[in-house]
Amino acid sequence: MSSSAHRDTGPDHATAGSGPDRLWSVQDHMDDVLATVRPLDPIELNLLDAQGCVLVDDITVPLSLPPFDNSSMDGYAVRVTDVAGASEEFPAVLEVVGDVAAGQADPITVGPGQAARIMTGAPLPPGAEAVVPVEWTDGGLGEGPVSGMRARSLAPEGAEGRVHVYRPAEARAHVRAKGSDVRSGDRALAAGTVLGPPQIGLLAAIGRGTVRVRPRPRVVVLSTGSELVQPDEQLASGQIYDSNSFALTAAARDAGAIAYRVGAVADDAETLRSTIEDQLVRADLMVTTGGVSVGAYDVVKEALAHVGDEDEPGGGVDFRKLAMQPGKPQGFGSVGPDHTPLLALPGNPVSSYVSFELFVRPAIRTLMGLPDVHRPTATASLAADKALTSPKGRRQFLRGSYADGVVAPVGGSGSHLVAALAHANALIVVPEDTESVEPGADVEVVLLG
Repeated sequence: MSSSAHRDTGPDHATAGSGPDRLWSVQDHMDDVLATVRPLDPIELNLLDAQGCVLVDDITVPLSLPPFDNSSMDGYAVRVTDVAGASEEFPAVLEVVGDVAAGQADPITVGPGQAARIMTGAPLPPGAEAVVPVEWTDGGLGEGPVSGMRARSLAPEGAEGRVHVYRPAEARAHVRAKGSDVRSGDRALAAGTVLGPPQIGLLAAIGRGTVRVRPRPRVVVLSTGSELVQPDEQLASGQIYDSNSFALTAAARDAGAIAYRVGAVADDAETLRSTIEDQLVRADLMVTTGGVSVGAYDVVKEALAHVGDEDEPGGGVDFRKLAMQPGKPQGFGSVGPDHTPLLALPGNPVSSYVSFELFVRPAIRTLMGLPDVHRPTATASLAADKALTSPKGRRQFLRGSYADGVVAPVGGSGSHLVAALAHANALIVVPEDTESVEPGADVEVVLLG
């Protein structure tokens, strides 16, 4: 569905109406974006390729972990009665019948008066009821307590002869029980889980080599403006460095996407149109910054009127005004034969970043198939020297520093203040019907960290 086909949002919305003069509320615009964007189709991926992706199905444990009783210590597998009452003065003396190592296929049996030298992770041998750490024994050397075992390659005789045990052990001591981690039939991971290193480790541990996920969305970020110069290049008169494409590409990656940054495109509609068409092949979502206002050189509107969709009904981008500050001019729709979603953001750095957090990040998280796509919010007490002012009828988003239920403004309200943005970890939200917020008042904050 194209956003150019305006839906009737009904009279309950504060910005009811339609047409080019309609003033959209933040919520209406957000609803339009999220109603249009759909989760990507699931694919089967190898485990490491699935990192950062979202599980489509619940994962059930096919076998218990650990799959057998095993030792949590290097020591000796024993019967409890054989070491009852053992002490340094009166040690239990047991016959060592062999080694039990991790991965050993045919464990030996421990009978009365016997012990088996056992390694961490090795299966508890039949007949044994507990493990005594090697530090509780003489290690088979007959010279008092030892601090560790000698390597088998250096002392193969250590698996034979006798061992003195200086302390008793209760049943199941130092034994990790079968299924003590997870049991067969348990749910290992729920659908909607983002796969990080621990989750991938669990999948490998239960024998899953591939998994069905929604892939990380591919996001192309493109900034516009003839005044923009790449970092490390020399600035000429009237030029500035392109920061938006770097900030938004990093933000897209932080949101979970595979993001591609395109160098700044000059204010030429044909060049911009051609660049966007070239980038569609690797995009699940397109993001542009700049050129969406009402100036004579704001060419994004002109360029996006028809982008590769002349023969495709329902395409196109709708440019609109939002009742918010910063970020009043916005564009949203679809481009190209596959109707790739595109969000056109303002060019001022703070405006573009705030717009990304409010609209693009939720779109990325929706493409991923996540159930909760928005940043968390909290209520905080305003710490400020004077009242905050806000234009009537606009939802204002101010940069803030939040900690322990208190938020303080960072910088002013100007949409060009990049330095203030770099020191903020929250957005202070001032509602449309509020023109002043006094120090100490409770405010809503969007947590960015």
